[in-house]
Amino acid sequence: MKRRQPISEARMLDAEARFPELAAQAGRAAHERTLASTGRVVKAIKGQVIEAKNDGSIRVLQQLPPATPVKKGLVLVRRGSR
Repeated sequence: MKRRQPISEARMLDAEARFPELAAQAGRAAHERTLASTGRVVKAIKGQVIEAKNDGSIRVLQQLPPATPVKKGLVLVRRGSR
């Protein structure tokens, strides 16, 4: 088996910079595939769980509880989980 050459720091940084773009493309592609195969997609948007259908209709399934604000680096532990 042929060994690969180590990747340079510059190439690694360039590849890492593309992660958000690639993730967005993958998310859109998954959305379209699911919509095409099942006719509906369930997702969370703006504090609501919605069902979007391939005819363009949207139905709110559930209101989500408000987000819990946390400071950077804070670790939250669920009671009874330890």
